[in-house]
Amino acid sequence: MTILRSTFRIGGETDIRRLGFGAMRITGPGVWGMPADHAEAIRVLQRLPELGVDFIDTADSYGPGISEELIREALHPYDARLLVATKAGLVRSGPGRWESHGRPEYLIEQAHGSLRRLGVEQIGLWQLHRIDPAVPRDEQFGAVKHLIDTGVIRHAGLSEVCVPDIKAASKYFKVATVQNRFNLGDRRSEDVLDYCTAHGIGFIPWYPLAAGELTRPGSLLDIIARRHDARVGQIALAWLLQRSPVMLPIPGTSRLAHLVENVASSAITLSDHEFCELDRATAGRGHES
Repeated sequence: MTILRSTFRIGGETDIRRLGFGAMRITGPGVWGMPADHAEAIRVLQRLPELGVDFIDTADSYGPGISEELIREALHPYDARLLVATKAGLVRSGPGRWESHGRPEYLIEQAHGSLRRLGVEQIGLWQLHRIDPAVPRDEQFGAVKHLIDTGVIRHAGLSEVCVPDIKAASKYFKVATVQNRFNLGDRRSEDVLDYCTAHGIGFIPWYPLAAGELTRPGSLLDIIARRHDARVGQIALAWLLQRSPVMLPIPGTSRLAHLVENVASSAITLSDHEFCELDRATAGRGHES
């Protein structure tokens, strides 16, 4: 078993190991429908506890509903140490299609649906998947507060937000996590990460393995990876884990071998020089596909 790097306390209460699992890719193409290999998806999920992973991130829109149902099929009844986080606020009309839907009644309804699909009495961490620009954000934050007050969820987080959004939401509930796109090839949320670090808010970087041109043979990332007898994706994850103590990467996969490879990255420690080299080489980067 790989020993995962350190822990983080969600909302100041719930301890998790800092390398989690993103459960988007266990669904079908375009994050739609059942996976092509149902048995492999179940094997991936069931291997998580054996590898020491106790944090799974999913959403009602993954499938939609399929990811949550697969998690229940594979892991229910859940180990007491496992935190399954989910999200709502996006609706699906087909493969690869996503639209914001932040009406308070919809968010509340979807949270209750997640309760049923996951087979839990309370969701340990529920996140607003997007702030719907067509709905006043205070109304959306009020719905989240209602879910906390009624015991449907224990902790609440936000996704794809700026620092002013976090401050505004904090007037309604304690923001436990923020989930923004962040990786070596896209560091536009650096200010949000720094805010989260300063305030003890968990930062969940989605799409953590993207590194764009940095993955090419002979690149700095490739050189460092060969030095550690590792893959470039493992070095990208190791860099994230060393970037901040609130960083909670959630690499996802539908293949067992890839899962084991991702988890192994938590055993890699970059030297101060290697970390700083990568930091300097990628500072200020925007999106790279």
